[in-house]
Amino acid sequence: MSFWNTLKKHAGAQFLDVIEWLDDSNDTLVYRFPVFNQAITDNSKLVVREGQAAVFVSEGRLSEVFGPGTHTLDTRNAPIAAFFESIAYQLEYPYKGDVYFISTRQFMDNGWGTANPIMMRDAEFGPVRIRAFGTYSYRIADGATFMRQVVGTDGLFTTDEINGQLKRKLVSMLADTIGKARIPVLDLAANYMDFADTLSDRINPVFRENYGITLTDFTIGNISLPEEVEKALDTRTKMGVLGDLSAYTQLKAADAIETAAKNPGLGGAGIGMGVGFGMGNQMGNMMGNAMQGGGQFNPHQGMQGPPAPVPPPPPTAATYHYSGPSGQSQLTTDQIIERVVADRAGKHMIWAAGWPAWKAWADVPEIASQVPPAPAAPPPLPGAARFHYNGPGGQGEKSAAEIIQAVQDAPTAAHHVWQTGWPAWKKVEEVPELASELGGGGPPPPPM
Repeated sequence: MSFWNTLKKHAGAQFLDVIEWLDDSNDTLVYRFPVFNQAITDNSKLVVREGQAAVFVSEGRLSEVFGPGTHTLDTRNAPIAAFFESIAYQLEYPYKGDVYFISTRQFMDNGWGTANPIMMRDAEFGPVRIRAFGTYSYRIADGATFMRQVVGTDGLFTTDEINGQLKRKLVSMLADTIGKARIPVLDLAANYMDFADTLSDRINPVFRENYGITLTDFTIGNISLPEEVEKALDTRTKMGVLGDLSAYTQLKAADAIETAAKNPGLGGAGIGMGVGFGMGNQMGNMMGNAMQGGGQFNPHQGMQGPPAPVPPPPPTAATYHYSGPSGQSQLTTDQIIERVVADRAGKHMIWAAGWPAWKAWADVPEIASQVPPAPAAPPPLPGAARFHYNGPGGQGEKSAAEIIQAVQDAPTAAHHVWQTGWPAWKKVEEVPELASELGGGGPPPPPM
């Protein structure tokens, strides 16, 4: 009995002479050829057609990738040889090799779109939200990377399993590309092709490295604004097309007259003509008056008068260079006055451009005239007044009580006092508040 008959008898295996895959689907990316409980004979033929690649996985490891053509699976192929060696040593040894067919043709007309609006800043309209949609095409360029990074052991891998990831990556990259381009919203339509080319150049290295996929085509179908913004733009465009609003109003009035004239009733025609003329004159006058006054046309509210005048900005307060107890700084007049009032005893110096030297605050009329006078000091408490004293004990400043005590200690001596504002010294008995404390009678006059 031959070797292969023995193998058939003991393993009960089905032997394949030709391995091929005829793909009649439009969404299959990877197909694992059914070799479970099957065996591949030596010199079997592996047929790989155009738009396909075949991957041989031996013992769980990707061993070899076959391109289009007919390949003979014999012992000259290292992975195949290892397989035949395994069954030659022990017939019960299970076959752990697999053949995967990969479709390398283009998968076209895959739709993409923004699930949520993309925020961007426009120089003319400010922050705006845009939406975009289109189509893209791709193909598997590196079968080994695609098998390792994406497919794994999936025996039937379709486009539905990866299209979602590709769409999200494309939309994210498109939003980044549009944001960096800083192109005005009204000019986006003229740059669809540039956006597509830029995105393809940026994303292809990422797709090839992460998925083994190449983006073969990317098309932007439309970039749109929110509905309310598009309506506002339509109104703006309409106003630009209308041009002379007065002539447009007269034209509409003439159309109204023509419509009223078609009324079969003579009275209705007359009324229609009167209404038409009245409306035309009224609208013409309103438009003329508004346009002469600088008014603007609002499509929702009609002609609007000129905007209210805006008051001029308040005058800028003058500033000075200040040096004082709190340090040096540049202050306004009010700020300098606040510091002078807070510390009247301090040295407050002022300087301004053009002055030859610093000045005291009191020498600057703009400041001195606005500094309020210092509050008056309260009168001294009874008995708390002080006098300049000259007597037997010498000269010094004494209170009224101290002077009374000095007179009582030396009643025969001369005691003189003086206060600010007096023209000369006075005897103690000549000062009423002191004389009253001495009992109404003062001491005898000091000897001459």
